[in-house]
Amino acid sequence: MDNTLDEVVDAGDREAAEKPPRWLEVWLPMVIVAADQGTKALIRATLPLHSSRTIVPGLVDFTHVLNSGAAFGFLNGVDFPFKTVVIAVIATAALIGVGMYAASLAHHQLIARLGLALIIGGAAGNLIDRVVAGSVVDFVDVYWGLHHFWAFNVADSAISIGVAIMILDMLGVDRRGAEL
Repeated sequence: MDNTLDEVVDAGDREAAEKPPRWLEVWLPMVIVAADQGTKALIRATLPLHSSRTIVPGLVDFTHVLNSGAAFGFLNGVDFPFKTVVIAVIATAALIGVGMYAASLAHHQLIARLGLALIIGGAAGNLIDRVVAGSVVDFVDVYWGLHHFWAFNVADSAISIGVAIMILDMLGVDRRGAEL
């Protein structure tokens, strides 16, 4: 009986030893949050609200704006009771859901884990703004002539890149390359 128990414990220790730590899911979101919060603090400190500084003439400006809505300014111009709380709760629920999905992925699913780590870092960066200030600082203004894309930030970029990586992973892009 003691030998069976020892074998079960040893098997559990072997499984834990064979499972590499998930550093990607821990460190990459932390780096994204730090870069996001750092750039937003720099914009708040150096560029007055609604002011712009040209970065690439005719293409990119840094413009300090606040987004009290959701992605791409959705609900930005709409006011309703507890708007900030509602958006923060929805963002938190989404962040928890994505985190749970990321935790369920196998270690060898590196591409999916990378995409989800970017999404988690970006979502956490914007969530911090929503909870602390009630709105998100956006500042990258990409435009061509009079046509402007929505202003965005480092967190938004991480989310967008993470979603693109997830789509490529779902389409099997990494597996198709291995088959050729």
